[in-house]
Amino acid sequence: MKQFEVIQDEFLGDKPFLDDIIDGFDSKGIPFGNQDRNSLKLFKLENQTINVKSFKVPNLVNQIAYKFFRKSKAQRSFEYANKLKTFGIGTPQPIAYYEFETPFLFKKSYYISAQVNDDLTYRELTTDFDIPNHEAILRAFTRFTYELHDKGIHFLDHSPGNTLIELNGGDYKFYLVDLNRMEFKPLNFETRIKNFARLTTHKSMVEVMSDEYAKCSGEDYNKIFNLMWSETEAFQEKYHRKIRLKKKLKFWKSA
Repeated sequence: MKQFEVIQDEFLGDKPFLDDIIDGFDSKGIPFGNQDRNSLKLFKLENQTINVKSFKVPNLVNQIAYKFFRKSKAQRSFEYANKLKTFGIGTPQPIAYYEFETPFLFKKSYYISAQVNDDLTYRELTTDFDIPNHEAILRAFTRFTYELHDKGIHFLDHSPGNTLIELNGGDYKFYLVDLNRMEFKPLNFETRIKNFARLTTHKSMVEVMSDEYAKCSGEDYNKIFNLMWSETEAFQEKYHRKIRLKKKLKFWKSA
């Protein structure tokens, strides 16, 4: 199987170490986070911790697509991280990506980045309203999202687990992760507000985010809230419909 890798210039001297952890990924490293879809592991590189994401082997159609027509998730993650850095947007330091393929099919890929020692993610804001300065953090997150939109960054996976938050005594810092689905283009009003649809089911949080986004954009609060809440409800309905369908399929298969 053919190996291909791209490594950031400042980490080229660490190539033997990076090669070794990719070769021994299955037996080395410390598992981190949710392992359901893809596998994440932590490794120690001198005095820093690095995060290695192993993307599962795609289905046959995508093995052909990634081989001949599309960039892999690992490549996109690496390139988008570097692009976010040029915009001054927080994301873990990209280090490298690795790909493995046969003459006709794409197989495995890995994305390597620095590990961020965050204090929480946006998800915790949706489950614990007793977090100190909860509303201030939520408003700062909304300003961060407005900055993304204003710079023409459309983060398609803008969901609860994909923004890491450092509290820094009130100087909140935000880092985007899971970067393989992004667009870079001017965003119209509807696209901007729809980008909030996957973040929370709580109307009170949507009210706060709508208020802060109105302050940032100069748009009418009611216009923002009505669209943001309707898109949130639409996403939830679609999500739960999908869950119900999966349960029915599982029942039919086991019957």
